Amino acid sequence: MRPSRFQVRRSRSSRRSRYNECVETRRMCPNCRAFITTSDKVCPYCDMKLQAPAAARRAPADLLGGLIPHAHFTTIVILLINAGFYLAEALPGLISGSNATGLPLSLAGAKIGPYIHEGQWWRLLTAGFLHGGILHLLMNSWVLFDLGAATEEAYGTSRYVVFYVVSTITGFYASYVWHPLGNSVGSSAGIFGLLGALIALGVRDKSSYGQALRSHYLQWGIYALILSALFPATDNAAHIGGVTGGFAIAYIAGTPRLTGYAERLWQFGGAAAVGLTAVAFAFMFRWMMTAGNL
Repeated sequence: MRPSRFQVRRSRSSRRSRYNECVETRRMCPNCRAFITTSDKVCPYCDMKLQAPAAARRAPADLLGGLIPHAHFTTIVILLINAGFYLAEALPGLISGSNATGLPLSLAGAKIGPYIHEGQWWRLLTAGFLHGGILHLLMNSWVLFDLGAATEEAYGTSRYVVFYVVSTITGFYASYVWHPLGNSVGSSAGIFGLLGALIALGVRDKSSYGQALRSHYLQWGIYALILSALFPATDNAAHIGGVTGGFAIAYIAGTPRLTGYAERLWQFGGAAAVGLTAVAFAFMFRWMMTAGNL
């Protein structure tokens, strides 16, 4: 007797539910990188005493009362900064339906080769938080939301922030070297840096998991570079510089351990990356004021 359509759908739903339960209860040991369950207190492979995942240890107050998903917290902060800067410049024109602009952030913070040559170093970093249009912002935000959560889960918040800032700088520096007279903005240099970091994770991990991870994100990178090459206005030099910088620093950094001097060093590095970003924007706003644009 053949099963009814309802029985087939119920069977598929049951298998899908069991699969999701297995995935949701699986995590990786931060010491030996073996797959374990979320209920394990000690890794059965390396006998490392385990703590709760970093996202679970965050206080609810740190996540605005639970309004922001744990795994995406740092990424959403970056997305909000990007959106805030875009609206600060574009909102008057969006409201009035004209070409009116607000703060001249692109002029002050974009990667503009001649200005960088004159010593305006901050543009190598501030350009990564500015966008040339709403579609540009939305596309980058969509990809960053996905890659950011994967990177933070694998490497932790401190390394994630360092990777993003460093690859933004290496990406726009490569763009400056390749196109010394060109202009460029966008978070894609940092996004490609996160992609490089995930590829580095797969290269370092010699297991079948690492091989699958490496293959998956290498395909991501190849497709992204091919797609971006179809659009002449795309800054492919920034993409290549970003993925190279992200891969290099992530390969050196490795994945986090629970304790140790290296972890404290990376925590300091994350704080330094945030501080450098703040200083870069301080220089940008100071230039806006002295140039009479604010």
